[in-house]
Amino acid sequence: MIFILSKILLFLIKPIVWIFVLLIFAVASKQPKQRKRYLLYTLIIFFFFSNGFIAGKIVNAYVSGDYPKSQKYDVGIVLGGFSGLNKRNNEIAFNGAGDRLFQAIALYKKGYIKQILISGGNANIIDSQVKEADLAFKYLKLIGIPDTAILIEKRSRNTVENARYSMALITKNNPNAKILVITSAWHIPRAKLIFDKQAKRNIEYYPTNFMGNTEFELDNLIIPNATALTTWELLFKEWIGLAVDSFRA
Repeated sequence: MIFILSKILLFLIKPIVWIFVLLIFAVASKQPKQRKRYLLYTLIIFFFFSNGFIAGKIVNAYVSGDYPKSQKYDVGIVLGGFSGLNKRNNEIAFNGAGDRLFQAIALYKKGYIKQILISGGNANIIDSQVKEADLAFKYLKLIGIPDTAILIEKRSRNTVENARYSMALITKNNPNAKILVITSAWHIPRAKLIFDKQAKRNIEYYPTNFMGNTEFELDNLIIPNATALTTWELLFKEWIGLAVDSFRA
């Protein structure tokens, strides 16, 4: 039930949903003054949350941009949510967070991590048969990563379960392993809160797929940007998750 409610909440926190609801109120309103008020609210919310400069500055202030100081790790945990199944060819399909896996591969190739642990099951309410870790395992083997360098955890549906099941697997195989968690830069504050609580040991974190620009152009200030709406959606999700996970992790 909690899992389903969380999915509903993730839908309701989208700024585009607020804009759509306000437009419905504006169209349905029979009073001209009230209709204008709703339209004004719609425009204000739209231009604020679609402003690339504002979204970029906020996400840059929030995300972790620090890379770990150590150079050698026994296990690099790649948090799921970076891929799905392409049903046209039944192969892995990477999304915007695919950099998590690509950076892990680069770290392995450079000799910084000995093993890659893919932590990801299926968070789909309806179809939960396909496991992300299985798809990633198949891909890693395809590009030549040996079986001995790959660990998979395919039960988790969220970050709390990522930490719980990954740490259990590592504790079983290598209790003294030096661990690096590899995830999106905007996800690190919440991941760090959860993993530090559950692991009760020193863990380091490697940020990937940064969202905020380091430089801004004039069009970021004046032209609405669909990516900014997505950025706010991710930030709201992380902030709510951070608040909830501070109690339940």
